Amino acid sequence: MLLMELEGKPDLEEAFSRVEAWFNHEKLDRPLVRFSEHNAEFASSRPLDGYNWPDLKARWFDAEFQVDQFMESIRGRTFHGETFPMFFPNLGPNVYAAFHGLELEFGGVTSWIRHVVRDWDDLNRLKFSWENEYFQGLENLTRVALEKCSGKFWVGYTDLHGSLDCVADWRDPQQLCLDIFDNPEKVHAMLRLANENFLPVFDHYDDVLKAHSLPSITWMGIPSRGKVHIASCDFTALTSTETFCEFYFPSLQNEVRHMTHNIFHVDGVGVLNHLDHILSVPQIHAIQWVQGVGDDLPIMQWLHVIKRIQAAGKGVIVDLQLSELEPFIAAMKPDGLYLCIAAEENIQPDILKRLTKW
Repeated sequence: MLLMELEGKPDLEEAFSRVEAWFNHEKLDRPLVRFSEHNAEFASSRPLDGYNWPDLKARWFDAEFQVDQFMESIRGRTFHGETFPMFFPNLGPNVYAAFHGLELEFGGVTSWIRHVVRDWDDLNRLKFSWENEYFQGLENLTRVALEKCSGKFWVGYTDLHGSLDCVADWRDPQQLCLDIFDNPEKVHAMLRLANENFLPVFDHYDDVLKAHSLPSITWMGIPSRGKVHIASCDFTALTSTETFCEFYFPSLQNEVRHMTHNIFHVDGVGVLNHLDHILSVPQIHAIQWVQGVGDDLPIMQWLHVIKRIQAAGKGVIVDLQLSELEPFIAAMKPDGLYLCIAAEENIQPDILKRLTKW
């Protein structure tokens, strides 16, 4: 796959080569860096002046608005390091669950699902459809972005959460915790339904991007010439490792075997309890460690976790505050690191020089 030239990213081939080396557990000249913190794109609502929608759902589905707003946000920018201009078609993190006939409610920066499985007869209401309004909404977002992206930005695929996270969306996390003990056979039935269309949906999006000579890329902004998958199961923050192994681990193994590159999103200390099992999967190339906020900051208290991931031979993605960069460098080896740092554009070249000396 030849990479198209992108405005604002003059070192595209060089940056992409660093990512490819990182996936192969190799280092070219320095640790990788994305100049944006985790979930920065969802931190605030976009300005609505001059627009008039009947409701928030209409705003989310307005593909012309979404793409034009993104294009305005990257106008005149230079993308340093391993930061890539990428439009992320997005209707919220529960959209895969909603493909099965559920309804999403939309807020300013995210959406959430109305749980539908209140009793077991409701399982019959879960029907996946390629004609689902949310699937078609994402198709339109992707189509409009592809029409406008040439030479300016990449288009990615949407955030997909299958397996046990999808089941939790249908059932409700607290209720699912009880179901695992009271009705495990029903949980397994929902898991089979959640898994049935996950890989076909992933492949559909991958085929669309490949047809336009685009890399595989999604919300994390890390590209692959093959298939890159962000595996995760935030629900397992609530479970024992025994439950993790019975109800999630087989789904994880099936997903990652299908992909070229896999990054596991470890969201907080609850999911961290299962890290040894996650690290044991050879097809997982890297871990994104998300330490949380409040008492879970600063990053320096989690150095033992990052070193543990490095020792397992995996790459590790970590958020740093700019003030943490120097003490982090002093305490850590650069092996396999992919840093996410929010920094003004004018100081980014100096940060790259500092990382090159590490």
